[in-house]
Amino acid sequence: MIESIVSDWLPYRRALRDRDRRVFDALMTKARMHTSASSYANRMEPLESVFMSILLEQQKEIELLKMRLEGKQ
Repeated sequence: MIESIVSDWLPYRRALRDRDRRVFDALMTKARMHTSASSYANRMEPLESVFMSILLEQQKEIELLKMRLEGKQ
């Protein structure tokens, strides 16, 4: 499912500048990290699962950075 969505976005990816393309690829990697949860959720709109996976990973990064700033890690 996720690979199909990524394929649909390839023309967009190709149009990006190199730096943005690397960021796009990183986002797609985040989406792939939760493939099994996305499959289990079985959403009507598969792109919702991709967005939720990306948001989840970004939130984890935010929390880690906050902990580092507060000196907890």
